[in-house]
Amino acid sequence: MAAHLVESAKFSVMTGKYEISDMAENDLITFATNFMLFFDACPSAFGGLTTLDLENLRFGESDISNVLITCKCLRHLRLYNCDSGVCSTLQVEHARLRELSIVQCMVERVELKWLPQLTTMVFEGWPQFQDPLFIGHVPLLEVVSLTNLALRYDKTVFLSEFLSGTSIRDPKLAFNSEKIWVQPEFPTPCLASVFSQLRFVNLLHLPEGHDLTWTMYILEAAPLLKELYMMVWDHACNMEIDETKRKEEAYSEDKGVEWDLVAADFQHHSLVTLVIFGFESEDCFVSYVRRVLVAAVNLEDVFLYSGLKCGSCPDKKKLVRYPWTEWQRISLNERLNAGIESVAILHYGEMWPGHLAKMEHPKCSMLKAKKGFAA
Repeated sequence: MAAHLVESAKFSVMTGKYEISDMAENDLITFATNFMLFFDACPSAFGGLTTLDLENLRFGESDISNVLITCKCLRHLRLYNCDSGVCSTLQVEHARLRELSIVQCMVERVELKWLPQLTTMVFEGWPQFQDPLFIGHVPLLEVVSLTNLALRYDKTVFLSEFLSGTSIRDPKLAFNSEKIWVQPEFPTPCLASVFSQLRFVNLLHLPEGHDLTWTMYILEAAPLLKELYMMVWDHACNMEIDETKRKEEAYSEDKGVEWDLVAADFQHHSLVTLVIFGFESEDCFVSYVRRVLVAAVNLEDVFLYSGLKCGSCPDKKKLVRYPWTEWQRISLNERLNAGIESVAILHYGEMWPGHLAKMEHPKCSMLKAKKGFAA
């Protein structure tokens, strides 16, 4: 490894604990101290690593920087609950890093300063500080996954600012069945630059019972978008459902966002596929699909699936079909197509191969492994 003759080498720190609430600060410091003692004892071996997975570590101020400097061959870095102290700043510079996953790290700010080879970033769970993400030189960044649970007092995010300096292709935005943390925007040069290369958009765990019209701003700002996926699901297994705790912990009951400012004559010429998980025959769904049918003049397929149900979280999922009867399908077709000239085909039956996998793209492979370990 020291001579860089190994093509792929992975090192993982597994502390045996998954829930952050189970971790004491002293545990984080102890785990990090032990790791750095081992790291400092064999820098040549770490110099040949291509993948590094770390969890539950509270580093010293310069430790993460030293790790990145030593691991010159690193292509994949995944951090889970790692920081240099609460409200610290995580600065990342590396010549070869291609994939970066930052999950539930209690840092005030992540700065992607110089990552010329980075193509994929997963950023899940950030404290609500001003400007938690700074993106510097990342010219190849295309795939971005952003997941956060927004509380009542949390401000919404302008993606034109949050992702400024990028031209991403495949974003996933996940909301944990709680408040929408994205603020729709009027088309601006900055927003147009960020969305100019969008091909596939994935909106995951949108809260149930709220208007979806706000997502039209993405279509308006992304002229090359071909596929739009969304999952509407109040997933009770992953939510705080105790009403007293929801009030005490400032969960929002007003989870939606209002936006109906897209031009009436707006047309989108690239979108060919719309997929909705969690579809119901409520007016908010029907009116939204009708708007897309009108705007997306070259739309080919609309897949309307009912909600995902899990028998034993997090793995055992099954898809419930909607509508269930032929009469319901005919009735829904009439409601969706009334007064609209569209060649798009509406699909209600069995889920097509690959749709569920696409809903989960991109994801942190380390987090998936940890969930399996915890189960």
